[in-house]
Amino acid sequence: MNILDYAKGVERLVDPMAVGKTHYLQTRLSKLPVWMQRKIVTSATKKADKMPFVVEPYCTFLFYEIPDPTKVQKFMPEGFVPAQSAVFDGDQEKYYGIVSMFRIHTSVFWGARAEYYLVAQNTKTDLLSWVMMDYLSDTISYDEAHGLRSPDAHAAVMTTTCEGDFVCDMKSTDGTQKVECVASLLHTKMRPLNQRLWVEGNTSIAYGRLAGEPDGDLFSLTFFPEEMKQALDIPLQDVSHYYVASVRAGKFGVVLDRVVSFPFAQHMLSDSPGTHTHYGNEELLRKAAESVKFSKIKTLNGK
Repeated sequence: MNILDYAKGVERLVDPMAVGKTHYLQTRLSKLPVWMQRKIVTSATKKADKMPFVVEPYCTFLFYEIPDPTKVQKFMPEGFVPAQSAVFDGDQEKYYGIVSMFRIHTSVFWGARAEYYLVAQNTKTDLLSWVMMDYLSDTISYDEAHGLRSPDAHAAVMTTTCEGDFVCDMKSTDGTQKVECVASLLHTKMRPLNQRLWVEGNTSIAYGRLAGEPDGDLFSLTFFPEEMKQALDIPLQDVSHYYVASVRAGKFGVVLDRVVSFPFAQHMLSDSPGTHTHYGNEELLRKAAESVKFSKIKTLNGK
C-alpha cells in the first residue's frame, strides 16, 4: 500500500448518498436520551471500527501561546497534563492552545468544523496529545458527553478566494462561540513540521472536560506520516483579521504565535466512537497504514 492507493481507498469509502441518509437519521436519533444514543453508536462500531476521514485542502490552524499552563490544567481529562511543543522543526517549544478550521468529508458527515485544542501529554503512554476542548460545526457530530449533536453553526463560511485568502466565519446559534479569520496565502513558505506534535499527537486525541467524558475518550487517526511532514507557514502580518471567542473554553491570556495551513487534502482513517487504536510510535503507524485492506473495511453507514 502506497500513499496514492491509500488516498484513493479512503475516498472510495465515502458515499455522498449514504452520508445524506445519515444526516437525516441523526434528526431522528437526536431525540433519544443520550444513554440510548451511546448504546446505538456502540453497537454500530462493533461492526465498523474505522471511519474514512478526509480533511480538504487549506485546513488552517491558529496556534496561541499559553503564558500560564496552570490555568488550563483543570480542563484536562484525567491522566493528561499541559505539555510544551514546537510547531515547525527548529521552533522554540511552548505551551499552546489551538484553533483548527477546516472542511471535511467522511462516511457519516460532511461539512465545516472549527475545533479548540490544548496540547498535552498522556501520563499513561507519554504520548504528546491533542485534547479537544470544544468545537463548532455546520454539520452533525458525536461525542460521549453530548451524544449526537445537531449543527450549531448555521451559514458557516470556510473557503478560499481567487485573491489568495483563506476565509473562515463561523458563529454558534446560541451566541457563545465565534471563529473569524482572514489570512493571505500569497507569501507563505512550506516548512517541515515538528513530527512529535503532528504525527504522534494525531494518534493520541482526547476529549477534554468541556467536550467529553472525564476519562478522555481517546481515539486515533491512521495515516501515512507524510501527511504531516510539511505545511505552509503563514506570516502573522498576513493574518489581517482573526477573532476567536469561546465562553466554554475560558480566557487564558493567549497570544497568537503561529498560523499553519495544509494546501493539500489529508486522507486518514479515524477510530469510530468508543474505539481506540494505540500505535506508540511512527513506525507502527506507518505499518498500519501500509497494511490496510480497504475491501474489508465496513463503515458506519453500512458500506
